Amino acid sequence: MKNRYLSIIAVAALGLLACTAAQARKDDLDVDRLNNSLNQLASDPTLGTYAQADQTLARDAINQLAQASSHDRPHFLYIAERRVDQAKAEAQLQVAQRQFNQLDQENAQLQLDRSRIDATSAQQQLDIQRMQYQLSQQETARLQAQGQEAADQAAQARAEADQARRLAAAQSKVAQAAKRQAELAAKAAKALRSQMQDNQAPSGGN
Repeated sequence: MKNRYLSIIAVAALGLLACTAAQARKDDLDVDRLNNSLNQLASDPTLGTYAQADQTLARDAINQLAQASSHDRPHFLYIAERRVDQAKAEAQLQVAQRQFNQLDQENAQLQLDRSRIDATSAQQQLDIQRMQYQLSQQETARLQAQGQEAADQAAQARAEADQARRLAAAQSKVAQAAKRQAELAAKAAKALRSQMQDNQAPSGGN
């Protein structure tokens, strides 16, 4: 009877040891899983350098899980899992924020470049308009000079025409006067010939 009792105790002890060993292996698996997950995050070329504080908290939570008693283990397992998840999420958030900031800076630079291009284009347009205005002013001045020259030439032509008309009128008066003198001379000559003929005619009484 005593041997049977001892056998039962031995079997129970072996079962307890087996359960304890199984639980220890499970504990090791959880710790290994979380450490592997955190190590992957730390070695990630994009995410690894971010959320360093959260990674440190997650590492501490995993160490606390490895040292926790079976009674406290569920609580520390939950904390460790949340810490690892938090580290991943924070790293991803920081990367996204950095990418957003980079895109925002690139957009601001693009806007600045566009503003500079617009300003350069506006200045070029202003220079072109100023040049066109100067050319227009020069063309207007040239046309005005040509108009003034034409007006001067027209005035000179009118003056010359007036002078020619006055000269022609004077010449006409001279010609008329000469014509009258010629007519008078012709009449005088005719009268003289008539008188001479009369003087040469024989008198009827002689």
